[in-house]
Amino acid sequence: MKSILKASLIGVLVWALVFTAFSILAFVPVVKDSLDLQASILAVLIVPFATLGATLYYKNGNHDHGLKVGLISVVIALSLDALITVPYIEIPNGGSYQSFFGYPLLYLLVAVNILTFYLYWRLKVMNKHEQ
Repeated sequence: MKSILKASLIGVLVWALVFTAFSILAFVPVVKDSLDLQASILAVLIVPFATLGATLYYKNGNHDHGLKVGLISVVIALSLDALITVPYIEIPNGGSYQSFFGYPLLYLLVAVNILTFYLYWRLKVMNKHEQ
C-alpha cells in the first residue's frame, strides 16, 4: 500500500512537470500553433521528468517492478488530466474529453513515461539488486 501511495505521488509530480512544460509551450511562438510539435517536445522532456520521478521513487531502496510504478504514475497523470486539464484548459479552449483522450500522441507520451520507469528500474535497480 505504501508503494502505491509513493508511486501515486510520483505520478502527481511527473504530471505537474508535464503540465507546466505544456503550459509554457503554449506561449512559445511557432510551437504554440502546433499541438503535434508541442507533444513531440514533451515526448523528449518526459524522459528527464520520469527519470526524476523514478530516481525519487527508488531512492530509499524500493525494488518494485518498473512497469508497475510506471503504470501507477500514468494512471494518476491521466486521472489528473481528466479532473483538471480537460475541464479547466481543454474545454474552455474548444476541446473536449474525446479530442484530448483521442489524440494519438498522448499515448506516445504514456508509452515513453512507462518505458522510462521500466528502463530506470531495469538498469539501475534490478541490476544492483541482483549483484
